[in-house]
Amino acid sequence: MINQIMKIDELLRQYAIGEKNFSGLYLHEAHLPKANLEGANFFEADLTGANLSQANLSRVNLTKANLTGANLIGADLSEANLSDTLLVGAKLNKADLTRAKLVRADLSTANFSQVNMVDADLLRAILYETDLHGANLYGVNLRRAILNKADLIGANLIRVDLTGADLIGANLTRADLTEAVLSAADLNGANLLGANISNSNFVGAALQATIMPDGTSCEKTSSPIPN
Repeated sequence: MINQIMKIDELLRQYAIGEKNFSGLYLHEAHLPKANLEGANFFEADLTGANLSQANLSRVNLTKANLTGANLIGADLSEANLSDTLLVGAKLNKADLTRAKLVRADLSTANFSQVNMVDADLLRAILYETDLHGANLYGVNLRRAILNKADLIGANLIRVDLTGADLIGANLTRADLTEAVLSAADLNGANLLGANISNSNFVGAALQATIMPDGTSCEKTSSPIPN
């Protein structure tokens, strides 16, 4: 799709009169802090480097959009669809992504610290070196997601599904993994120091050189962790 160019004032004017289809727009480095765009359609839009801090993007369709390097700090993205979206290097500190859909989204090196992602769907999402420090990921679907070297220090991972996920070298220090599912996950070289793993499922997980909650190092390549 060839991206169409639209000025910010015109976009906001059209939205105000009821237009919500802005698919394919070229909004590179657009300045839209605190904008109300609830329910708008930005399918395949180019929002590279855009400023959408504290914007209301609830239920917005951002499927296949490019948000590389965008500022979404404190934005409301609850129930938004960001499947196959590029969020590489984006800033989403303290954003609300409750029940958002990020299937196959690329969140590499992005900042999601203290984000609220309760019940979000990140199936096969890429979170390489993503900052999820203190994030609320309660009940999130991270099946087969790539979290290689991700920062999950102090994150809430209660009842998270990490089946088959890549957590090689991930930092899970003090994370709460109560009732989490990590069956067949790759935790080689991960740090679980001080983590809560009560009633978690690690059956078939790879745990070579993994630092355990008690500080010991696990040398086995595949072994369930005793609770």
